[in-house]
Amino acid sequence: MKRLFAAFTFAMLAAAPAWAATQTVTLSVPDMNCPACPITVKKALSRVEGVGTINVSLEKREAVIVFDDTKTGISKLTEATGMAGYPSSVKQ
Repeated sequence: MKRLFAAFTFAMLAAAPAWAATQTVTLSVPDMNCPACPITVKKALSRVEGVGTINVSLEKREAVIVFDDTKTGISKLTEATGMAGYPSSVKQ
């Protein structure tokens, strides 16, 4: 019984580390001005390791990103949009 419990505990810890946290950030991307811009921004963000959901709005000129903070951070996200030609910053 102890072995079964130990194996179960190990499997649970390996599957979902307690220190992993999902975060959401909204980036202001003011240079988006055409229908192709959100596609380019989303593609750039999707290449960043740890990024989950991405919603880009041309009308609001913003991108909402859900990401794993153990794999990436806001600086990597803003770097990705900047390298794609769309400088961004955290929306206040």
